[in-house]
Amino acid sequence: MTRLLPMTTLIRSASAIALVAVLTACSGGAPTEEAPITQAPPVADYTGPAPANADVQAFKINLWENIKANNRCGGCHNATGQSPRFARNDDVNLAYQEAIGVVDLPQPDNSRMVTKVSGGHNCWLTATSACGDTLTVWIRNWAGAVATGGRQIQLQPPVLRDVGASKNFPASSAGYANTIYPIVTQYCSRCHSESAATPQSPYFASADVDVAYAAARTKINLEDPAQSRLVLRLRDEFHNCWSDCASNANTMEQAIHNFADAIPLTQIDPSLVTSKALTLYEGTIAAGGNRFENNLLALYEFKTGTGNTIYDTSGVEPALNLNMTGDITWVGGWGVNVKTGGKAQGTTAASKKLADTIRLTGEYSIEVWAAPANVMQEDAFMVSYSGGTMARNFTLAQREYQYQAFNRSSTTDTNGEPFMITAAADEDAQASLQHVVLTFDPVNGRRIYVNGEFTGDNDAQTGGSLNDWDDTFAFVLGNETSNDRQWTGVMRLVAIHSRALTLEQIQQNFAAGVGERYYMLFSVSHLINVPQSYIMFEASQYDSYGYLFSKPAFISLDGTAVPDNIPLAGVRLGVNGAEATAGQAYIPLNTTLSSSNYLPETGQPLSQIGTVVALEKGPDLDQFFLTFERIGSNTHTVTEPALVPPPPPADGPPQPQYGLRTFDEINKTFSNITSVPVTNANVAQTYNLVKQALPSTEQLGTFGASQQTALAQLAIEYCNELVDDGTLRGGFFPGLNLNTTANTYFASQANRDLVIDPLIERVVGQFAGSAELGTQPSAAEVRTEINDLIAKLTAGAAGGQSGRTAVVAKASCAAVLGSGSLLLQ
Repeated sequence: MTRLLPMTTLIRSASAIALVAVLTACSGGAPTEEAPITQAPPVADYTGPAPANADVQAFKINLWENIKANNRCGGCHNATGQSPRFARNDDVNLAYQEAIGVVDLPQPDNSRMVTKVSGGHNCWLTATSACGDTLTVWIRNWAGAVATGGRQIQLQPPVLRDVGASKNFPASSAGYANTIYPIVTQYCSRCHSESAATPQSPYFASADVDVAYAAARTKINLEDPAQSRLVLRLRDEFHNCWSDCASNANTMEQAIHNFADAIPLTQIDPSLVTSKALTLYEGTIAAGGNRFENNLLALYEFKTGTGNTIYDTSGVEPALNLNMTGDITWVGGWGVNVKTGGKAQGTTAASKKLADTIRLTGEYSIEVWAAPANVMQEDAFMVSYSGGTMARNFTLAQREYQYQAFNRSSTTDTNGEPFMITAAADEDAQASLQHVVLTFDPVNGRRIYVNGEFTGDNDAQTGGSLNDWDDTFAFVLGNETSNDRQWTGVMRLVAIHSRALTLEQIQQNFAAGVGERYYMLFSVSHLINVPQSYIMFEASQYDSYGYLFSKPAFISLDGTAVPDNIPLAGVRLGVNGAEATAGQAYIPLNTTLSSSNYLPETGQPLSQIGTVVALEKGPDLDQFFLTFERIGSNTHTVTEPALVPPPPPADGPPQPQYGLRTFDEINKTFSNITSVPVTNANVAQTYNLVKQALPSTEQLGTFGASQQTALAQLAIEYCNELVDDGTLRGGFFPGLNLNTTANTYFASQANRDLVIDPLIERVVGQFAGSAELGTQPSAAEVRTEINDLIAKLTAGAAGGQSGRTAVVAKASCAAVLGSGSLLLQ
């Protein structure tokens, strides 16, 4: 029996209809050459019988219209072609009858039509996964999921597999260094090394063999060397062969055989009490369950993982696919990492569908799951539909801790300004994975939601008309079309909706989550007297080095089954025939599976914590299982080895006792000393100009000439405002008279001391009668320097100029304020 999981609830299916039939491939089933097509080509107008009922009409609109083209499914599965003839153009009713046998309407991603195309059968794009995802959307729309706005997740029982012996990568890189490494360093290091002219990850040919070994492990199949990516890239994809591709592939395969043959099998300890085993990909996909997607225009889930194209899998033609340029790379678990110089951009022709549709609805939403690289970047454009820095339809941007929204309408200019921005004090933007939604409608204008909550910032421009949108712009992620508004960080999902999502719909999508997540069902039916019983985890590839396991629960797919006081204790995760050496967060678990805690729809939750387990061979090869100290009547006594105290860490290089004040600390300190507020218009303007040149870290070795210049500029502006404001000046420099010429006034040491003494007291911290600090300039040294400065500034004819006394006071102030006395801490 299967289970449906809308959002976080498991709902038992009333019926599990899996209508499957074998799709016979054209030309005997061999995959065809993939042709990158972004739009279904026109076909002859349909002249056959009208749809017999509403269901046939839904099939016609949502699926048939998209697949009947000759260079999609219609080229083979037509009226006179290969069976099943679900793309025939003579009678949509007959096509419907054929299609019923190759789709699974309750679970569209399980449709035979989808799995065949995802497996390489006549995909019209360069990535079979993108074709499969697009077909899934079309079938889901036909099935009526679009009417309820959600995807439902249906739990699928995995194939039962015993835990078997497995080969595991040794900790030492010696075997790799003697077998595979000589080949890749000779032929692959010009790209796959961090020291290459154009370095490309993974660095399995790095000059550091340990780095190379770590990078190569996910590209090596120890159980079947011929299926290693290092081999397939040469044999099947003809990737940078150094002579004959077939011969080169054989050489690489033999090297991997030599490496693998020296690794002994890891035998499972027979005394362990284990569940059945499965890989990550044998779980049920959990990502995106019950998302609201009624009005999608473009959708990017970053599932492809290879190549330079990010596919739009919204199912809305034409597909707005994006070309990746510069430093933008795929990350594990579905995502892209945008670095300096990177972006992904669509064509203006495909982008036009955004303007065409949104001008009609007058509203839209931009939905993003993203993790900004830092909270220092500003003018950083995350998602933009624009023609450069001065013209756009919409843009969602980051400005340090704030999010910005630009929108072109009848109440703003052609650049979408005045822009709307979230409150600085709220610090809505954080350097962590966030769900950010920008909506626009004619009544409320722009609104921003972060992690399912409205930020509370209202659009001063309210709504307006979008009739003036320009359909010649391009859609771009991570930058501006002109390449001068860089945003850096990881994106996990981007969606454009042709309607303004409601708060409830936004919270629904936030709860659905993002990324490559699976429900892994570890069968325990052989250990307890409960049919179809499983310990279920939500699992995902956390990054390129580990897996995240969380939310364990006990559940049975038999709707009538109920556990009856079954003890469960000491749960451990196993990988490739052995218990994981780290990440065992569920050892303390000690509970009872009972009818009082079990619900047929949701099972029995076991823990709310998560843990990370190291990636070894990769998500398609790593085999996971569970072990138990006790489950039902089965027990296993675990004797933990004695902990060996770690050796004392080696001393690192000596570190200075002092550091730099960072940009924000400098600004606040200047304000505290002078009493000039940081919000002063002139001070704030100068600070925004020089902030990026001020120290960003406390390390002394990072200080440079440009930072000293910026420090001096900011100090001068604070001193200008201090001296020009009579009240502030009187409080800081009591008795100072600016109405006398400088050469006359400062001829007296007593008058000089009216400037020097307050600066020494407030900046150096040396008050009269107090002991001096031995780690900063002495008061006498500072006094000598300022006296010399005043003498230079009052010498000659300049000393008698009007206003010179104020200039001398400001210069003295800036010299002390911008000195090492304040910069160092």
